[in-house]
Amino acid sequence: MFYPEEVIEEVRTGNDIVDVISQYVNLKKKGANYFGLCPFHNEKSPSFSVSPGKQMYYCFGCGAGGNVITFIMEYENYSFVEALKLLAERAGIALPEAEYSKEDRERADLKNTLLEINRLAANYFYYQLKQPQGRIGYDYFMKRALSDATVRHFGLGYANKTPDDLYRYMKSKGYADELLKETGLFFIEERGARDKFWNRVMFPILDVNNRVIGFGGRVMGDGEPKYLNSPETKLFDKGRNLYGLNFARTSRANCILVCEGYMDVIAMHQAGFTNAVASLGTALTSRHALLLKRYTDSVVLTYDSDSAGVKAALRAIPILKEAGISVRVLCMKPYKDPDEFIKNLGKEEFQKRIDEAQNGFLFEISVIRSHYSMQDPESKTAFYREAAAKLLEFPEKLERDNYTEAVAREYMIPAEDLKRLVNSLGSRPGAGKQPPAYENARPRQKKDKDDGIKKSQRLLLTWLIEKPELFEKIDGVIGPKDFVDDLYREVARLVFEEHKKGNTNPAQILNRFIEGEEQYREVAALFHAGLGDSLNSEEQKKAFSETVKRIKRNSLEMQSQSASDIAELQRIMRQQSELANLKLTLD
Repeated sequence: MFYPEEVIEEVRTGNDIVDVISQYVNLKKKGANYFGLCPFHNEKSPSFSVSPGKQMYYCFGCGAGGNVITFIMEYENYSFVEALKLLAERAGIALPEAEYSKEDRERADLKNTLLEINRLAANYFYYQLKQPQGRIGYDYFMKRALSDATVRHFGLGYANKTPDDLYRYMKSKGYADELLKETGLFFIEERGARDKFWNRVMFPILDVNNRVIGFGGRVMGDGEPKYLNSPETKLFDKGRNLYGLNFARTSRANCILVCEGYMDVIAMHQAGFTNAVASLGTALTSRHALLLKRYTDSVVLTYDSDSAGVKAALRAIPILKEAGISVRVLCMKPYKDPDEFIKNLGKEEFQKRIDEAQNGFLFEISVIRSHYSMQDPESKTAFYREAAAKLLEFPEKLERDNYTEAVAREYMIPAEDLKRLVNSLGSRPGAGKQPPAYENARPRQKKDKDDGIKKSQRLLLTWLIEKPELFEKIDGVIGPKDFVDDLYREVARLVFEEHKKGNTNPAQILNRFIEGEEQYREVAALFHAGLGDSLNSEEQKKAFSETVKRIKRNSLEMQSQSASDIAELQRIMRQQSELANLKLTLD
Protein backbone atom coordinates (compact mmCIF):
# COMPACT_ATOMS: atom_id res chain seq x y z
CA MET A 1 0.00 0.00 0.00
CA PHE A 2 1.37 3.38 -1.02
CA TYR A 3 0.49 6.84 0.23
CA PRO A 4 2.02 9.93 -1.41
CA GLU A 5 5.03 11.29 0.44
CA GLU A 6 3.24 14.57 1.13
CA VAL A 7 0.41 12.66 2.87
CA ILE A 8 2.85 10.72 5.06
CA GLU A 9 4.62 13.96 5.91
CA GLU A 10 1.31 15.66 6.76
CA VAL A 11 0.47 12.87 9.21
CA ARG A 12 3.95 12.91 10.71
CA THR A 13 4.03 16.69 11.18
CA GLY A 14 0.47 16.60 12.53
CA ASN A 15 1.63 14.46 15.46
CA ASP A 16 4.24 16.09 17.68
CA ILE A 17 6.58 13.30 18.72
CA VAL A 18 6.89 14.52 22.31
CA ASP A 19 3.10 14.57 22.74
CA VAL A 20 2.69 11.09 21.28
CA ILE A 21 5.53 9.38 23.12
CA SER A 22 4.49 11.07 26.38
CA GLN A 23 1.37 8.92 26.27
CA TYR A 24 3.58 5.83 26.58
CA VAL A 25 6.72 7.04 28.37
CA ASN A 26 7.24 9.44 31.26
CA LEU A 27 9.47 12.13 29.73
CA LYS A 28 11.40 14.89 31.46
CA LYS A 29 12.96 17.88 29.72
CA LYS A 30 16.75 18.12 29.88
CA GLY A 31 18.29 20.81 27.76
CA ALA A 32 16.84 20.83 24.27
CA ASN A 33 15.61 17.23 24.45
CA TYR A 34 13.37 15.05 26.58
CA PHE A 35 14.54 11.89 28.34
CA GLY A 36 12.85 8.84 29.84
CA LEU A 37 13.26 5.13 30.47
CA CYS A 38 13.37 3.24 27.18
CA PRO A 39 10.18 1.22 26.51
CA PHE A 40 12.12 -1.22 24.33
CA HIS A 41 14.61 -2.52 26.89
CA ASN A 42 15.02 -2.53 30.65
CA GLU A 43 17.07 0.28 32.16
CA LYS A 44 17.32 2.15 35.44
CA SER A 45 18.89 5.36 34.12
CA PRO A 46 17.08 7.18 31.30
CA SER A 47 18.90 6.86 27.98
CA PHE A 48 15.82 7.25 25.76
CA SER A 49 16.00 10.65 24.10
CA VAL A 50 13.21 12.46 22.24
CA SER A 51 14.21 15.46 20.15
CA PRO A 52 11.44 18.00 19.41
CA GLY A 53 13.79 19.70 16.96
CA LYS A 54 14.54 16.59 14.92
CA GLN A 55 11.11 15.08 15.70
CA MET A 56 12.93 11.81 16.37
CA TYR A 57 13.62 9.48 19.28
CA TYR A 58 16.73 7.44 19.97
CA CYS A 59 17.85 5.15 22.76
CA PHE A 60 21.57 5.33 23.45
CA GLY A 61 21.26 2.07 25.37
CA CYS A 62 19.67 -0.34 22.87
CA GLY A 63 19.83 1.65 19.61
CA ALA A 64 16.07 1.85 19.01
CA GLY A 65 15.28 4.98 17.07
CA GLY A 66 13.01 6.59 14.53
CA ASN A 67 10.24 9.12 14.05
CA VAL A 68 6.70 9.20 15.43
CA ILE A 69 5.46 6.66 12.87
CA THR A 70 8.15 4.11 13.61
CA PHE A 71 7.56 4.54 17.35
CA ILE A 72 3.93 3.47 16.97
CA MET A 73 4.98 0.62 14.68
CA GLU A 74 7.53 -0.63 17.20
CA TYR A 75 5.55 -0.09 20.39
CA GLU A 76 2.18 -1.34 19.16
CA ASN A 77 3.64 -3.99 16.81
CA TYR A 78 1.77 -2.31 13.94
CA SER A 79 2.49 -2.31 10.24
CA PHE A 80 3.39 0.99 8.58
CA VAL A 81 -0.15 1.44 7.25
CA GLU A 82 -1.73 0.60 10.62
CA ALA A 83 0.49 3.14 12.39
CA LEU A 84 -0.20 5.79 9.75
CA LYS A 85 -3.96 5.31 10.09
CA LEU A 86 -3.81 5.57 13.89
CA LEU A 87 -1.80 8.79 13.75
CA ALA A 88 -3.98 10.23 10.98
CA GLU A 89 -7.07 9.64 13.11
CA ARG A 90 -5.33 11.18 16.11
CA ALA A 91 -4.49 14.31 14.11
CA GLY A 92 -7.92 14.48 12.44
CA ILE A 93 -6.45 13.92 8.99
CA ALA A 94 -8.55 12.10 6.39
CA LEU A 95 -6.32 9.73 4.46
CA PRO A 96 -6.94 9.57 0.71
CA GLU A 97 -7.42 6.32 -1.16
CA ALA A 98 -4.12 4.51 -1.02
CA GLU A 99 -2.05 4.25 -4.16
CA TYR A 100 0.28 1.41 -5.03
CA SER A 101 3.65 1.22 -6.63
CA LYS A 102 4.23 -2.08 -8.36
CA GLU A 103 6.48 -3.32 -5.54
CA ASP A 104 4.18 -2.04 -2.80
CA ARG A 105 1.16 -3.57 -4.44
CA GLU A 106 2.92 -6.91 -4.80
CA ARG A 107 4.09 -6.84 -1.18
CA ALA A 108 0.71 -5.78 0.21
CA ASP A 109 -1.16 -8.20 -2.03
CA LEU A 110 1.10 -11.07 -0.97
CA LYS A 111 0.65 -10.37 2.75
CA ASN A 112 -3.12 -9.96 2.44
CA THR A 113 -3.39 -13.10 0.34
CA LEU A 114 -1.35 -15.11 2.83
CA LEU A 115 -3.61 -13.87 5.62
CA GLU A 116 -6.63 -14.87 3.58
CA ILE A 117 -5.24 -18.35 2.91
CA ASN A 118 -4.50 -18.79 6.61
CA ARG A 119 -8.03 -17.68 7.48
CA LEU A 120 -9.49 -20.15 4.98
CA ALA A 121 -7.25 -22.91 6.33
CA ALA A 122 -8.36 -22.19 9.92
CA ASN A 123 -12.01 -22.31 8.86
CA TYR A 124 -11.41 -25.52 6.94
CA PHE A 125 -9.72 -27.24 9.90
CA TYR A 126 -12.57 -26.11 12.18
CA TYR A 127 -15.14 -27.48 9.73
CA GLN A 128 -13.32 -30.83 9.44
CA LEU A 129 -13.35 -31.22 13.23
CA LYS A 130 -17.16 -31.46 13.17
CA GLN A 131 -17.26 -33.96 10.27
CA PRO A 132 -17.21 -37.78 10.64
CA GLN A 133 -13.55 -37.93 9.56
CA GLY A 134 -12.68 -35.40 12.26
CA ARG A 135 -14.23 -37.39 15.07
CA ILE A 136 -10.82 -38.53 16.31
CA GLY A 137 -9.80 -34.90 16.82
CA TYR A 138 -13.10 -33.89 18.39
CA ASP A 139 -12.94 -36.84 20.80
CA TYR A 140 -9.39 -35.79 21.76
CA PHE A 141 -10.59 -32.32 22.75
CA MET A 142 -13.57 -33.75 24.63
CA LYS A 143 -11.25 -36.15 26.46
CA ARG A 144 -9.23 -33.12 27.50
CA ALA A 145 -12.50 -31.73 28.94
CA LEU A 146 -12.77 -28.77 26.57
CA SER A 147 -16.22 -27.33 26.00
CA ASP A 148 -17.63 -26.60 22.56
CA ALA A 149 -17.51 -22.91 23.47
CA THR A 150 -13.76 -23.16 24.15
CA VAL A 151 -13.17 -25.06 20.89
CA ARG A 152 -15.02 -22.32 19.04
CA HIS A 153 -13.29 -19.49 20.97
CA PHE A 154 -9.82 -20.72 20.00
CA GLY A 155 -10.88 -21.92 16.53
CA LEU A 156 -9.55 -25.42 17.15
CA GLY A 157 -9.70 -27.85 14.26
CA TYR A 158 -8.52 -31.07 12.67
CA ALA A 159 -6.27 -31.82 9.67
CA ASN A 160 -7.51 -34.98 7.93
CA LYS A 161 -5.47 -38.15 7.44
CA THR A 162 -5.36 -37.57 3.68
CA PRO A 163 -1.91 -35.98 3.17
CA ASP A 164 -3.02 -33.55 0.43
CA ASP A 165 -6.51 -32.72 1.70
CA LEU A 166 -5.94 -29.01 2.39
CA TYR A 167 -3.83 -28.64 -0.75
CA ARG A 168 -6.66 -29.86 -2.97
CA TYR A 169 -9.07 -27.54 -1.20
CA MET A 170 -6.83 -24.51 -1.79
CA LYS A 171 -6.32 -25.45 -5.44
CA SER A 172 -10.09 -25.52 -5.82
CA LYS A 173 -10.05 -21.90 -4.66
CA GLY A 174 -7.64 -21.04 -7.47
CA TYR A 175 -4.40 -20.46 -5.52
CA ALA A 176 -1.15 -21.14 -7.38
CA ASP A 177 1.56 -23.45 -6.04
CA GLU A 178 4.07 -20.61 -5.81
CA LEU A 179 1.74 -18.74 -3.47
CA LEU A 180 0.76 -21.78 -1.41
CA LYS A 181 4.43 -22.55 -0.80
CA GLU A 182 4.82 -19.13 0.88
CA THR A 183 2.24 -20.05 3.54
CA GLY A 184 4.35 -22.79 5.14
CA LEU A 185 1.29 -25.05 5.03
CA PHE A 186 2.49 -27.21 2.15
CA PHE A 187 5.45 -29.07 0.73
CA ILE A 188 5.56 -28.21 -2.98
CA GLU A 189 7.98 -30.47 -4.86
CA GLU A 190 8.53 -31.62 -8.43
CA ARG A 191 6.98 -34.99 -7.69
CA GLY A 192 3.86 -33.41 -6.23
CA ALA A 193 2.46 -31.48 -3.30
CA ARG A 194 1.33 -32.48 0.18
CA ASP A 195 0.13 -30.87 3.36
CA LYS A 196 2.51 -30.06 6.19
CA PHE A 197 -0.21 -30.88 8.72
CA TRP A 198 -2.24 -34.08 8.49
CA ASN A 199 -3.89 -36.32 11.09
CA ARG A 200 -3.41 -33.62 13.71
CA VAL A 201 -5.62 -31.50 15.91
CA MET A 202 -4.97 -27.91 14.90
CA PHE A 203 -4.34 -24.75 16.89
CA PRO A 204 -4.56 -21.52 14.85
CA ILE A 205 -1.99 -18.96 16.00
CA LEU A 206 -3.26 -15.38 16.03
CA ASP A 207 -1.33 -12.13 16.35
CA VAL A 208 -2.41 -9.39 18.76
CA ASN A 209 -4.73 -8.05 16.05
CA ASN A 210 -6.56 -11.41 15.87
CA ARG A 211 -5.22 -12.37 12.43
CA VAL A 212 -4.26 -16.00 11.75
CA ILE A 213 -0.51 -15.96 11.11
CA GLY A 214 0.37 -19.64 11.61
CA PHE A 215 -0.64 -23.00 13.05
CA GLY A 216 0.37 -25.59 15.57
CA GLY A 217 -0.67 -29.21 15.30
CA ARG A 218 -0.65 -32.18 17.69
CA VAL A 219 -0.40 -35.60 16.06
CA MET A 220 -3.16 -38.14 16.69
CA GLY A 221 -1.49 -41.40 17.67
CA ASP A 222 2.20 -42.12 18.10
CA GLY A 223 3.63 -40.13 15.19
CA GLU A 224 6.58 -37.76 15.44
CA PRO A 225 6.98 -34.94 16.10
CA LYS A 226 4.23 -34.84 18.69
CA TYR A 227 3.78 -31.08 18.20
CA LEU A 228 4.50 -29.30 14.92
CA ASN A 229 4.46 -25.56 14.25
CA SER A 230 4.35 -23.53 11.07
CA PRO A 231 7.81 -22.57 9.79
CA GLU A 232 8.92 -18.94 9.73
CA THR A 233 7.05 -17.11 6.96
CA LYS A 234 6.40 -13.53 5.88
CA LEU A 235 3.59 -13.56 8.45
CA PHE A 236 4.84 -15.84 11.20
CA ASP A 237 7.81 -15.08 13.44
CA LYS A 238 7.54 -17.24 16.55
CA GLY A 239 10.08 -15.06 18.34
CA ARG A 240 7.72 -12.06 18.10
CA ASN A 241 4.45 -13.76 19.04
CA LEU A 242 2.96 -15.56 22.03
CA TYR A 243 0.04 -17.97 21.84
CA GLY A 244 -3.03 -16.50 23.53
CA LEU A 245 -1.64 -12.96 23.79
CA ASN A 246 -4.46 -11.64 21.60
CA PHE A 247 -6.81 -12.55 24.47
CA ALA A 248 -4.47 -12.11 27.43
CA ARG A 249 -3.56 -8.51 26.58
CA THR A 250 -7.13 -7.41 27.34
CA SER A 251 -7.34 -9.32 30.62
CA ARG A 252 -7.77 -7.25 33.75
CA ALA A 253 -5.51 -9.50 35.81
CA ASN A 254 -2.48 -7.88 37.45
CA CYS A 255 -0.03 -10.31 35.85
CA ILE A 256 0.41 -12.58 32.83
CA LEU A 257 0.74 -16.34 33.28
CA VAL A 258 3.41 -17.84 31.04
CA CYS A 259 3.17 -21.57 30.42
CA GLU A 260 4.60 -24.16 28.03
CA GLY A 261 1.97 -25.23 25.52
CA TYR A 262 -1.30 -24.67 23.70
CA MET A 263 -3.38 -26.94 25.91
CA ASP A 264 -2.11 -25.27 29.08
CA VAL A 265 -3.20 -21.87 27.74
CA ILE A 266 -6.58 -23.17 26.60
CA ALA A 267 -7.29 -25.04 29.85
CA MET A 268 -6.45 -21.96 31.92
CA HIS A 269 -8.59 -19.66 29.77
CA GLN A 270 -11.50 -22.09 30.07
CA ALA A 271 -11.08 -22.03 33.86
CA GLY A 272 -11.22 -18.23 33.82
CA PHE A 273 -7.49 -17.44 33.76
CA THR A 274 -7.65 -15.40 30.56
CA ASN A 275 -4.23 -13.88 31.20
CA ALA A 276 -2.33 -17.05 30.14
CA VAL A 277 0.09 -17.21 27.18
CA ALA A 278 2.71 -19.64 25.84
CA SER A 279 5.78 -19.36 23.64
CA LEU A 280 5.43 -21.10 20.30
CA GLY A 281 7.52 -24.24 20.34
CA THR A 282 10.62 -22.39 21.50
CA ALA A 283 12.19 -21.20 24.73
CA LEU A 284 11.19 -17.77 25.96
CA THR A 285 13.36 -15.12 24.27
CA SER A 286 14.26 -11.50 24.99
CA ARG A 287 11.87 -10.45 22.22
CA HIS A 288 9.08 -12.34 23.97
CA ALA A 289 9.99 -10.56 27.20
CA LEU A 290 9.87 -7.12 25.56
CA LEU A 291 6.52 -8.04 24.03
CA LEU A 292 5.19 -9.00 27.46
CA LYS A 293 6.58 -5.78 28.94
CA ARG A 294 4.14 -3.81 26.80
CA TYR A 295 1.23 -5.32 28.66
CA THR A 296 2.47 -6.13 32.16
CA ASP A 297 5.17 -5.58 34.77
CA SER A 298 4.56 -8.95 36.42
CA VAL A 299 4.79 -12.52 35.13
CA VAL A 300 4.04 -15.80 36.89
CA LEU A 301 5.79 -18.78 35.30
CA THR A 302 3.49 -21.81 35.23
CA TYR A 303 5.82 -24.30 33.57
CA ASP A 304 5.58 -28.05 34.09
CA SER A 305 6.89 -29.34 37.40
CA ASP A 306 9.31 -31.81 35.77
CA SER A 307 13.04 -31.21 35.25
CA ALA A 308 12.45 -29.73 31.79
CA GLY A 309 9.99 -27.23 33.26
CA VAL A 310 12.46 -26.25 35.98
CA LYS A 311 15.18 -25.69 33.37
CA ALA A 312 12.78 -23.61 31.26
CA ALA A 313 11.97 -21.45 34.30
CA LEU A 314 15.66 -20.96 35.10
CA ARG A 315 16.25 -19.79 31.51
CA ALA A 316 13.24 -17.47 31.51
CA ILE A 317 13.81 -15.71 34.86
CA PRO A 318 16.93 -13.66 33.91
CA ILE A 319 15.44 -12.83 30.48
CA LEU A 320 12.27 -11.44 32.05
CA LYS A 321 14.20 -9.60 34.77
CA GLU A 322 16.40 -7.99 32.11
CA ALA A 323 13.22 -6.66 30.47
CA GLY A 324 12.18 -5.09 33.77
CA ILE A 325 9.50 -7.65 34.59
CA SER A 326 8.93 -8.98 38.11
CA VAL A 327 9.00 -12.80 38.02
CA ARG A 328 7.38 -15.38 40.27
CA VAL A 329 7.22 -19.15 39.84
CA LEU A 330 4.10 -21.20 40.56
CA CYS A 331 4.47 -24.56 42.31
CA MET A 332 2.50 -27.14 40.34
CA LYS A 333 3.20 -30.16 42.55
CA PRO A 334 1.89 -32.79 42.98
CA TYR A 335 0.71 -32.39 39.37
CA LYS A 336 2.71 -31.90 36.20
CA ASP A 337 1.01 -29.04 34.35
CA PRO A 338 -1.78 -26.44 34.79
CA ASP A 339 -4.34 -28.51 32.89
CA GLU A 340 -3.81 -31.53 35.15
CA PHE A 341 -3.70 -29.35 38.27
CA ILE A 342 -6.98 -27.56 37.54
CA LYS A 343 -8.77 -30.79 36.66
CA ASN A 344 -7.79 -32.33 39.99
CA LEU A 345 -7.77 -29.45 42.47
CA GLY A 346 -9.93 -26.84 40.76
CA LYS A 347 -9.49 -23.22 39.77
CA GLU A 348 -9.79 -21.86 43.33
CA GLU A 349 -6.73 -23.83 44.43
CA PHE A 350 -4.91 -22.76 41.26
CA GLN A 351 -5.64 -19.11 42.07
CA LYS A 352 -4.27 -19.73 45.56
CA ARG A 353 -1.06 -21.10 44.02
CA ILE A 354 -0.80 -17.98 41.83
CA ASP A 355 -1.16 -15.78 44.90
CA GLU A 356 1.53 -17.81 46.70
CA ALA A 357 3.91 -18.09 43.73
CA GLN A 358 7.56 -17.96 44.75
CA ASN A 359 9.80 -15.00 44.04
CA GLY A 360 11.92 -15.76 40.96
CA PHE A 361 15.27 -15.26 42.70
CA LEU A 362 14.27 -17.40 45.68
CA PHE A 363 13.17 -20.09 43.23
CA GLU A 364 16.65 -20.02 41.70
CA ILE A 365 18.17 -20.39 45.18
CA SER A 366 15.84 -23.33 45.91
CA VAL A 367 17.04 -25.08 42.77
CA ILE A 368 20.66 -24.52 43.82
CA ARG A 369 19.81 -25.89 47.28
CA SER A 370 18.43 -29.11 45.73
CA HIS A 371 21.93 -29.98 44.47
CA TYR A 372 23.46 -30.07 47.95
CA SER A 373 23.08 -32.22 51.03
CA MET A 374 22.43 -30.11 54.11
CA GLN A 375 23.48 -33.05 56.29
CA ASP A 376 27.06 -32.95 55.01
CA PRO A 377 29.06 -29.97 56.39
CA GLU A 378 31.20 -29.62 53.23
CA SER A 379 28.17 -29.73 50.94
CA LYS A 380 26.28 -27.31 53.20
CA THR A 381 29.16 -24.82 53.11
CA ALA A 382 29.35 -25.12 49.32
CA PHE A 383 25.64 -24.24 49.10
CA TYR A 384 26.17 -21.16 51.26
CA ARG A 385 29.01 -20.01 49.01
CA GLU A 386 27.02 -20.53 45.81
CA ALA A 387 24.03 -18.72 47.29
CA ALA A 388 26.30 -15.85 48.36
CA ALA A 389 27.80 -15.64 44.86
CA LYS A 390 24.27 -15.57 43.42
CA LEU A 391 23.36 -12.67 45.71
CA LEU A 392 26.14 -10.62 44.12
CA GLU A 393 23.95 -10.34 41.01
CA PHE A 394 22.18 -7.45 42.75
CA PRO A 395 24.30 -4.33 42.18
CA GLU A 396 22.33 -2.17 44.63
CA LYS A 397 23.30 -2.75 48.27
CA LEU A 398 19.79 -2.25 49.67
CA GLU A 399 18.22 -4.77 47.34
CA ARG A 400 21.10 -7.21 47.88
CA ASP A 401 20.73 -6.90 51.66
CA ASN A 402 16.98 -7.49 51.46
CA TYR A 403 17.48 -10.68 49.47
CA THR A 404 20.34 -11.77 51.72
CA GLU A 405 18.02 -11.53 54.71
CA ALA A 406 15.30 -13.46 52.85
CA VAL A 407 17.71 -16.28 51.91
CA ALA A 408 19.09 -16.37 55.46
CA ARG A 409 15.57 -16.61 56.86
CA GLU A 410 14.52 -19.33 54.41
CA TYR A 411 17.53 -21.57 55.06
CA MET A 412 18.13 -20.70 58.71
CA ILE A 413 21.51 -19.09 58.12
CA PRO A 414 22.63 -16.33 60.50
CA ALA A 415 21.95 -13.21 58.45
CA GLU A 416 25.13 -11.38 59.48
CA ASP A 417 27.25 -14.43 58.63
CA LEU A 418 25.71 -14.61 55.15
CA LYS A 419 26.24 -10.86 54.61
CA ARG A 420 29.90 -11.20 55.58
CA LEU A 421 30.28 -14.08 53.11
CA VAL A 422 28.61 -12.06 50.34
CA ASN A 423 30.84 -9.05 51.07
CA SER A 424 33.92 -11.26 51.19
CA LEU A 425 33.16 -12.79 47.79
CA GLY A 426 32.24 -9.37 46.42
CA SER A 427 35.61 -7.90 47.35
CA ARG A 428 37.47 -10.37 45.15
CA PRO A 429 38.75 -9.09 41.77
CA GLY A 430 36.21 -9.63 39.00
CA ALA A 431 33.36 -10.49 41.38
CA GLY A 432 29.94 -9.98 39.83
CA LYS A 433 31.38 -9.29 36.40
CA GLN A 434 30.54 -11.21 33.26
CA PRO A 435 33.30 -13.48 31.99
CA PRO A 436 35.12 -12.07 28.98
CA ALA A 437 33.87 -13.20 25.61
CA TYR A 438 37.21 -14.61 24.44
CA GLU A 439 35.84 -15.57 21.09
CA ASN A 440 35.18 -11.87 20.44
CA ALA A 441 38.28 -10.51 22.13
CA ARG A 442 40.30 -10.28 18.92
CA PRO A 443 38.07 -9.02 16.13
CA ARG A 444 39.65 -8.96 12.73
CA GLN A 445 41.60 -5.83 11.87
CA LYS A 446 39.49 -5.25 8.75
CA LYS A 447 36.29 -5.37 10.80
CA ASP A 448 37.77 -2.81 13.20
CA LYS A 449 38.56 -0.55 10.26
CA ASP A 450 35.11 -1.00 8.70
CA ASP A 451 33.43 -0.18 12.01
CA GLY A 452 35.65 2.88 12.40
CA ILE A 453 34.72 4.18 8.96
CA LYS A 454 31.03 3.63 9.62
CA LYS A 455 31.30 5.47 12.92
CA SER A 456 32.99 8.38 11.16
CA GLN A 457 30.21 8.52 8.58
CA ARG A 458 27.56 8.44 11.32
CA LEU A 459 29.32 11.28 13.14
CA LEU A 460 29.52 13.44 10.05
CA LEU A 461 25.86 12.93 9.17
CA THR A 462 24.86 13.82 12.73
CA TRP A 463 26.98 16.97 12.63
CA LEU A 464 25.55 18.02 9.27
CA ILE A 465 21.99 17.56 10.53
CA GLU A 466 22.59 19.50 13.73
CA LYS A 467 24.79 22.21 12.23
CA PRO A 468 23.84 22.86 8.56
CA GLU A 469 26.52 25.57 8.33
CA LEU A 470 29.09 22.77 8.18
CA PHE A 471 28.04 22.01 4.59
CA GLU A 472 30.03 25.11 3.53
CA LYS A 473 33.14 23.72 5.21
CA ILE A 474 33.08 20.44 3.32
CA ASP A 475 31.91 21.81 -0.03
CA GLY A 476 34.19 20.43 -2.72
CA VAL A 477 35.83 18.02 -0.28
CA ILE A 478 33.19 15.40 0.45
CA GLY A 479 29.97 14.42 -1.27
CA PRO A 480 27.48 11.53 -1.04
CA LYS A 481 29.65 9.31 -3.26
CA ASP A 482 32.36 9.31 -0.56
CA PHE A 483 30.07 7.36 1.76
CA VAL A 484 31.12 3.91 0.58
CA ASP A 485 28.43 1.84 2.33
CA ASP A 486 25.31 1.59 0.10
CA LEU A 487 22.85 2.56 2.82
CA TYR A 488 25.00 5.39 4.17
CA ARG A 489 25.53 6.71 0.64
CA GLU A 490 21.77 6.79 0.00
CA VAL A 491 21.12 8.61 3.29
CA ALA A 492 23.95 11.07 2.56
CA ARG A 493 22.47 11.73 -0.88
CA LEU A 494 19.11 12.60 0.70
CA VAL A 495 20.75 14.78 3.37
CA PHE A 496 22.73 16.74 0.77
CA GLU A 497 19.66 17.09 -1.48
CA GLU A 498 17.45 18.30 1.37
CA HIS A 499 20.13 20.81 2.41
CA LYS A 500 20.12 22.31 -1.07
CA LYS A 501 16.35 22.76 -0.72
CA GLY A 502 16.96 24.54 2.57
CA ASN A 503 15.29 22.02 4.88
CA THR A 504 17.28 19.09 6.24
CA ASN A 505 14.71 17.15 8.24
CA PRO A 506 15.90 13.74 9.53
CA ALA A 507 12.39 12.59 10.50
CA GLN A 508 11.22 13.20 6.94
CA ILE A 509 14.25 11.44 5.46
CA LEU A 510 13.53 8.43 7.67
CA ASN A 511 10.12 8.04 6.00
CA ARG A 512 11.96 6.77 2.91
CA PHE A 513 13.27 3.75 4.81
CA ILE A 514 10.28 2.89 6.96
CA GLU A 515 9.37 -0.29 5.09
CA GLY A 516 12.64 -2.05 5.93
CA GLU A 517 12.94 -2.73 9.67
CA GLU A 518 16.72 -3.16 9.79
CA GLN A 519 17.30 -0.21 7.48
CA TYR A 520 15.22 2.29 9.42
CA ARG A 521 16.90 1.27 12.68
CA GLU A 522 20.32 1.93 11.19
CA VAL A 523 19.25 5.15 9.50
CA ALA A 524 17.82 6.43 12.79
CA ALA A 525 21.17 5.72 14.42
CA LEU A 526 22.96 7.72 11.72
CA PHE A 527 21.41 10.90 13.03
CA HIS A 528 22.23 10.25 16.68
CA ALA A 529 25.93 9.46 16.73
CA GLY A 530 27.60 10.46 19.99
CA LEU A 531 29.02 13.98 20.02
CA GLY A 532 29.46 16.84 22.43
CA ASP A 533 27.12 19.74 23.01
CA SER A 534 28.89 21.86 20.39
CA LEU A 535 31.82 22.02 18.02
CA ASN A 536 33.37 25.05 19.69
CA SER A 537 36.19 23.41 21.62
CA GLU A 538 39.55 22.80 20.00
CA GLU A 539 39.21 19.05 20.55
CA GLN A 540 35.93 18.92 18.69
CA LYS A 541 37.24 21.09 15.87
CA LYS A 542 40.08 18.66 15.46
CA ALA A 543 37.64 15.72 15.62
CA PHE A 544 35.58 17.23 12.82
CA SER A 545 38.64 17.72 10.61
CA GLU A 546 39.92 14.20 11.25
CA THR A 547 36.47 12.68 10.62
CA VAL A 548 36.14 14.37 7.23
CA LYS A 549 39.67 13.33 6.23
CA ARG A 550 39.13 9.75 7.36
CA ILE A 551 35.99 9.40 5.25
CA LYS A 552 37.61 10.96 2.18
CA ARG A 553 40.81 8.94 2.61
CA ASN A 554 38.81 5.70 2.73
CA SER A 555 36.76 6.75 -0.30
CA LEU A 556 39.91 7.43 -2.36
CA GLU A 557 41.43 4.14 -1.25
CA MET A 558 38.31 2.28 -2.44
CA GLN A 559 38.41 4.18 -5.75
CA SER A 560 42.06 3.28 -6.29
CA GLN A 561 41.27 -0.42 -5.94
CA SER A 562 38.79 -0.23 -8.80
CA ALA A 563 40.64 2.28 -11.02
CA SER A 564 40.33 1.26 -14.66
CA ASP A 565 43.31 3.14 -16.17
CA ILE A 566 46.49 5.07 -15.33
CA ALA A 567 44.83 8.48 -15.77
CA GLU A 568 42.19 7.68 -13.18
CA LEU A 569 44.78 6.32 -10.78
CA GLN A 570 46.85 9.48 -11.18
CA ARG A 571 43.79 11.62 -10.43
CA ILE A 572 43.16 9.64 -7.24
CA MET A 573 46.80 9.92 -6.16
CA ARG A 574 46.67 13.68 -6.73
CA GLN A 575 43.57 13.94 -4.52
CA GLN A 576 45.24 11.84 -1.84
CA SER A 577 48.18 14.23 -1.83
CA GLU A 578 45.87 17.27 -1.60
CA LEU A 579 43.98 15.61 1.26
CA ALA A 580 47.18 15.18 3.28
CA ASN A 581 47.73 18.96 3.11
CA LEU A 582 44.07 19.92 3.58
CA LYS A 583 43.38 22.35 6.42
CA LEU A 584 39.75 22.38 7.55
CA THR A 585 38.77 25.25 9.80
CA LEU A 586 35.51 26.03 11.55
CA ASP A 587 36.42 29.63 12.29
